[in-house]
Amino acid sequence: MATANSSAYRPGLVDMKTGQISREIFVNEQIYAEEQEKIFARAWLFIGHESQIPNPGDYAAARMGEEAVILCRDRTGEVHVFLNSCRHRGMKVCRYDEGNTMVFTCPYHGWSYGTDGRLVGVPFFREAYHSQLDRAQWGLVEVAQLARYKGSVWATWDPAAPPFLEYLGAASGFLDLQLDGWDGREGQAEVLGGVQKWLIPCNWKFPAENFSGDTYHNISHRSVDLAGIGPSGSGRRDMSELLAGRKLHVCLPDRGHQTILYLSPPDDTPRPAYQNTPLVAEYFRHCEEERRRRLGDKARLLGAPGEIFPNTALLSRQPRTMAAWHPKSPHETEVWRWFFVDKDAPSEVKNFLRDYYIRYSGPGGMTEQDDMENWNYAHAASRGTIARRHPYTYEQGIGTAVENFEWQGMRVPGRVVDITDVRSSEEPARNLYRRWAEFMQADSWDELMTWRKNARAAAE
Repeated sequence: MATANSSAYRPGLVDMKTGQISREIFVNEQIYAEEQEKIFARAWLFIGHESQIPNPGDYAAARMGEEAVILCRDRTGEVHVFLNSCRHRGMKVCRYDEGNTMVFTCPYHGWSYGTDGRLVGVPFFREAYHSQLDRAQWGLVEVAQLARYKGSVWATWDPAAPPFLEYLGAASGFLDLQLDGWDGREGQAEVLGGVQKWLIPCNWKFPAENFSGDTYHNISHRSVDLAGIGPSGSGRRDMSELLAGRKLHVCLPDRGHQTILYLSPPDDTPRPAYQNTPLVAEYFRHCEEERRRRLGDKARLLGAPGEIFPNTALLSRQPRTMAAWHPKSPHETEVWRWFFVDKDAPSEVKNFLRDYYIRYSGPGGMTEQDDMENWNYAHAASRGTIARRHPYTYEQGIGTAVENFEWQGMRVPGRVVDITDVRSSEEPARNLYRRWAEFMQADSWDELMTWRKNARAAAE
């Protein structure tokens, strides 16, 4: 999908050499419009999880940037993602968040579509259309590519985009920490309850940046730490297993994905957690032992907040959740948040985690309320004529990232900043905006898939 040269975005708005980024990229209406074509029409986007649609005929509402889409399973069990818009006059053919159906019927003129997207019903087909309408050409618009990875569902509108696993690169390991079972078995996650959805008055890049690995804003959560909402009644999380090793910012510059990872010592043992609830504590103790037995040295890697470019947030430990930051306008974002548990976890564990998750995250969560207040006020204070003249600074840790980071026998891919002692860097945010700028400047995927060029050059 080639795109025309942009006129509002220009080189220099994102300056990686100085670590300065213009506020224009957050508040400019035309830049926002160009993002929809340059980024959201080309990138792979998170749609949902197969546990939302377990049976033939099941569907769930979803979004891809500004576009409303339908995630559904057809009568043969195949998964599809369709644009939620009738081909006749554009009305939504599905106006419910979830359910089960044989057909999607447009309430405007009555066109109906099967769960495989085919146009199966046209009122007055013989009389008004004289049986001439080619129904095979007027099915629901389907995504160009769809991928299912350990239960998660991803899609892109661009047929020229690389396959999903190639798009991820080494970030597949970040997703494994999210979607595999707490005991190390592959693909054990399921969605707990429904999807939380709400609006926040800020640009989508504020939360995307935050979840890329911002470790500098702990002052914002001081009151939550004092309230002790964590699983054992103190702090925000049970953190002891995270504090024994190294805390890392890990970035994949050629893909634009980044995360926080914790790397434990080889001889580390499971730490007490969930101490206020013995049954839950025993469940997780057993899972941790099984995880180490199954994964061996790989079990030393523990997940934390991260971001799959452009707008999918990961958090694989406490609380275990994914989010999508859907753009609504330059000044508004629609947040969708999914919570996960292992599908065969006891009901007592699922109920305990449900309570913990919702007091931590989401529109009613104590921690996320702090975050939203920061993003909302920062965005509003950046819209004025004078404010827009002054860039943000992202200078923390410039020049300190290393390739081939290794600690006590384990190597971590990508560009890594060890923040165990320095506490913070802004390498993840710089990585996000570097890739954002590349998408905004590139006319095609040939320019964006630099790893292919590098591989060819290395082979020669």
